[in-house]
Amino acid sequence: MRVTFTVNGSKETVDDVWEGESLLYVLRERMGLPGSKNACEQGECGSCTVYLDGVTVCACLVAAGQAEGRDVRTVEGLADGDRLDPVQRAFVEAGAVQCGFCTPGLVVQSHALLDRVPDPADAEIREALAGNLCRCTGYEKILDAVRLAAARRRNGGGA
Repeated sequence: MRVTFTVNGSKETVDDVWEGESLLYVLRERMGLPGSKNACEQGECGSCTVYLDGVTVCACLVAAGQAEGRDVRTVEGLADGDRLDPVQRAFVEAGAVQCGFCTPGLVVQSHALLDRVPDPADAEIREALAGNLCRCTGYEKILDAVRLAAARRRNGGGA
């Protein structure tokens, strides 16, 4: 089947999509967008989190055909050209990146949280990120990154 949808602001068409292919597979393997990671394939780890029509979803659980005519935004689409989004920069600067496998999903989910709650309390951050698993950092650096990104967003994105 043919699937046409918008990815990171650009209308895209992918041909010969098998009915059982996940959106994650199409993004990574057919479109060359490797940011979203394939880990559990069961929607349990959050490594493949993307926006679908402005709502975060696990791309491994979305059939590619379900994206027809819809808007997808991946971790790559958060950046403005070569300029990283404040959330992406904060993760790097706070040391919230260890092996990097969980990072894209955490960044997208943190981005969504800060869109909803510009100044989240730690409990709100923990709740928002509860579906994203990290085996390396112990989460404290991740919390630091979200706090830093929130502060930068409040201050217009600057340091």
